Amino acid sequence: MVKLDYKNIHIGNLIQQGVDESKIEIGRLCKFMNCTEKEIEDMYEATDLPTNILLKWCKILEYDFFRIYSQHLILFAATKQKPSVKNGKENKSSLPNYRKNLYTKEIINFVIELVRTEKKTKAQIMREYQIPKNTLLKWLEKY
Repeated sequence: MVKLDYKNIHIGNLIQQGVDESKIEIGRLCKFMNCTEKEIEDMYEATDLPTNILLKWCKILEYDFFRIYSQHLILFAATKQKPSVKNGKENKSSLPNYRKNLYTKEIINFVIELVRTEKKTKAQIMREYQIPKNTLLKWLEKY
């Protein structure tokens, strides 16, 4: 199993790993993806793919590859500042609002690994990933 680097996602490698583990035949992949064997191989080499193609991979491999990108956002995206106010009214987005602080087991393990290998200090993790001190301390105690 390849350790996932949330900072530098190579989606093609992850898809190839999923295909290898699921043992899906190349003929079935080509038919489902509506492409040639060469195009499948090219996708394995790609660092990124269009969302419609990635969605097909999610379906055939029964794995949510989009979640990998969500985890990247949780760890590396800047936090949104307070909503801007224009003419006394708060600007609200019509886009769905999702909670950012949903930590998966992979994220928790990633953060704990950073502390244990001393790649980052607790203070750096709290500052860079905006993880509350109590949350980080509970993770270190529990895991």
